[in-house]
Amino acid sequence: MPLGYNHPDLLQLLNDPYNVKTIVNRPALGVFPGADWPKKLKNILLQVAPSGLNHVTTMMCGSCSNENAFKNIFIWYQRKQRGGSSDFSQEETESCMMNQSPGSPTLSVMSFQGAFHGRTLGALSTTHSKYIHKIDIPAFDWPIASFPQYRYPLHENQRENDAEDKRCLAEVEDLFAEFSKRGSPVAGIIVEPIQSEGGDNEASPQFFQELQRVVKKNGAALLIDEVQTGGGPTGKMWCHEHFGLDGPPDVVTFSKKMQLGGYYHKPDFKPSQPYRVFNTWMGDPAKLLLLQGVLEVVRRDSLLDLVQKSGKKLLTGLRSFEQEFPQLLHAARGRGTFLAISCPSTKLRDDLVARLKKKGIQTGGCGEHSIRLRPALIFTPKHADIFLDRFRQVLKETK
Repeated sequence: MPLGYNHPDLLQLLNDPYNVKTIVNRPALGVFPGADWPKKLKNILLQVAPSGLNHVTTMMCGSCSNENAFKNIFIWYQRKQRGGSSDFSQEETESCMMNQSPGSPTLSVMSFQGAFHGRTLGALSTTHSKYIHKIDIPAFDWPIASFPQYRYPLHENQRENDAEDKRCLAEVEDLFAEFSKRGSPVAGIIVEPIQSEGGDNEASPQFFQELQRVVKKNGAALLIDEVQTGGGPTGKMWCHEHFGLDGPPDVVTFSKKMQLGGYYHKPDFKPSQPYRVFNTWMGDPAKLLLLQGVLEVVRRDSLLDLVQKSGKKLLTGLRSFEQEFPQLLHAARGRGTFLAISCPSTKLRDDLVARLKKKGIQTGGCGEHSIRLRPALIFTPKHADIFLDRFRQVLKETK
């Protein structure tokens, strides 16, 4: 909920009869889009597209956004293997109907330990945050690389964290080589700018810069999953904009604060034939109306600037608590208001989250030991003061 509950600008949208009809008459966008749908995509979603990405495919949720983005990547990769041709041999068309190669090729998507990319079957094979998401479900044998695990404070552990970046990147290189030898080449890598469900694990801009270079060198695609981080909570519309990449990622997925799911991508990732990436709804015009209202408020009220201001106050407060309560908290981290802090144990973390709730503060757990903060974009420094006061009360009451 990017603007909190019952924001008046969003409620006002329902006073327009045209918008009400948009909600009532939901089209199957893949075959019968409204005449104004391309214009809406251009004027709303593409207005906030990551720099360098001018194609967008809409979906319903984060999981199906990643799932279908994988398909775009595989289609792109196989077209390259055919020398740029989108023509299929008879052997390919017949073998794919039996789930056999060459029509159903043995390809893979690399992901990272601690990642969360969704619960549909392909996305679940790239999710590694909690066993309960995965147990009893068959999974693809795809490569899994280590994600950097940093020591905090960052400025006191620069050398160790730089070495951690290099270790993880070397592992990525090794996995490219290993899976190529196995006959299951890596077509793409999926990565979160901040591993959210897995524990708000962050990596340096230098890590992401070098990761992009490694992916490109190996002829694969880089998919950045901005389902949780996209839409402004890090102080930029897209978290990867903090990283100073050499160029745009190949694909960027979104959902959550963006109100509907989907992904931006380079033109090369658009299939040549229709119906290759398809479902009944292909998004929802009603949610795009909400997003239009959200983005107008974000621009008018300079909410990305507010996120940075409020986030700075929050993070400063969390770091002061690390000093005051070192036995309870450590590793304050994040960008904007997309923040987290860790506890020595899961039991203590869960206890703090529960007692904060009794004082009217909604936080959440992530990973094994961390508390995550996910305020709306309208969260102000005044709200930060309230949170920090209640959190300090809880910490002081902790025995």
